[in-house]
Amino acid sequence: MKVFRGYRRAISSLQQARTGCALTIGNFDGVHRGHQAMIALLQSEAAHRSVPSCVVTFEPHPRDYFAARAGKPELAPARIGTLRDKLTELERCGVDQVVVLPFNAALAQLSPQAFVDEVLVHGLGAKYVLVGDDFRFGAQRAGDYAFLDAAGDAQGFDVARMQSYEVHGLRVSSSAVREALAQGRMADAAKLLGRPYSISGHVVHGRKLGRQLGVSPAYPQGFRTLNLRFASRAHLWKTAASGIFAVRVLGLGAQPLHGVANLGIRPSLDASDVNGGRVLLETYCLDWPAALGLDAGYGKIIRVELLHKLHDERKYDGLDALTQGIAQDCDDARAFFASVSIPRI
Repeated sequence: MKVFRGYRRAISSLQQARTGCALTIGNFDGVHRGHQAMIALLQSEAAHRSVPSCVVTFEPHPRDYFAARAGKPELAPARIGTLRDKLTELERCGVDQVVVLPFNAALAQLSPQAFVDEVLVHGLGAKYVLVGDDFRFGAQRAGDYAFLDAAGDAQGFDVARMQSYEVHGLRVSSSAVREALAQGRMADAAKLLGRPYSISGHVVHGRKLGRQLGVSPAYPQGFRTLNLRFASRAHLWKTAASGIFAVRVLGLGAQPLHGVANLGIRPSLDASDVNGGRVLLETYCLDWPAALGLDAGYGKIIRVELLHKLHDERKYDGLDALTQGIAQDCDDARAFFASVSIPRI
């Protein structure tokens, strides 16, 4: 899958191929089952026209941009996934190319007609455009499906609209996924996503406090963790899920590893530490294979599946209480894994 940062970078590739593309436009946060159904239809229409399929998406999320401009970070949406996660799932769906449009002042001010002219027609050579039933675009969200359909007739590209996708009578949407994650309903989120909810990223160094906590015969290496830090636009980046979870870690060997993860801001620790109070995903693997070596995770890209929420983040009174809390979480996670059957990858 080809990824272009900005439509101008896609122009030369598309013009060289002399094909144009069939495209869809949206935030695609989570790439849930509704998105997957839309992409399946897009793939069919692209194949019918013998052109590549293309997803046009935005980074940051438009609501992130407007929240920052207004100085009101609380208006930024909770994010289901990172850009890396989005691109990974789009590739798994078979998309040929993705155009990531930087959502900035210039893009926010484009009129609907300018967006059609500059991005869809001149920039991407759209032959077919598929949108959702609530699609709006352009400055002040002034463009809608009727406007896009008329523009397609005038400028030579087909336009189609896909109605909402439902599961058991419930509309599948990013909002529904966010609600399930916020409430810790991980099984419901997995049904909406079509897969377990997961977050991926590079393992980074932290304070290495975990290796000092709880060193005992039961935990001879303490609680060493694999840390994923969300550095991009960290002051606005809010995760849709938070708390303590039983998880499965992929990317460190042939088989997934069971573990316990804290996703959040770690209220028991100093917000001025090396992580700067940013959202962090810290994962302790319950049974670390000796063959990997203790520091094998650093620099690796891993995926952490959040399978079951144990509880919300807690503020512990001191490191001893924190150590006891982590040990109890490990026991509870082991009990969860013993009670369920999880397919191997």
